[in-house]
Amino acid sequence: MRTDEARGGSDEWGEPAEHARFAEYLSDLQQVADADEFALVRTVLDDPDRTMAQSAVVRHVDRRAADLHRRPGFVPWAEEMTAAAGGHHPFLTRRLEEWSLFRALELGRAWRPEALLNASDWLQRKAAETSSNATALELLAVHGRTRRIRTTADGNRP
Repeated sequence: MRTDEARGGSDEWGEPAEHARFAEYLSDLQQVADADEFALVRTVLDDPDRTMAQSAVVRHVDRRAADLHRRPGFVPWAEEMTAAAGGHHPFLTRRLEEWSLFRALELGRAWRPEALLNASDWLQRKAAETSSNATALELLAVHGRTRRIRTTADGNRP
């Protein structure tokens, strides 16, 4: 990772430095070994462009959580990822909480209806599109935040 020399200006083609760093962070996060993942996440989140850095990490979290959410290793991974965020990235923390809620829906674990109703459009849409949890689909079909969520959930009810 070339974070030090790539922090300012633009490259020879006029691409802003943060675009190059974003692409490099995504590549590094995709290839990182499990043992080095949280250290790399902390490094990325230390970037001066907080919005860009958080966006790269959220993409990584979504990719990893999609692979892990049905596995026993998800809970310790999510806890460590939350710790890596250090409490300074509320959007990232919320996304991790929503992945935990989605996991509970998918595995038939305990969850609270108000948690789903207060969840982001992203999670409500994801649950409406992909969940097989009949209770969640019923709830979203009636009370989903947007018409799209309600219609999708209604069409996917068993």
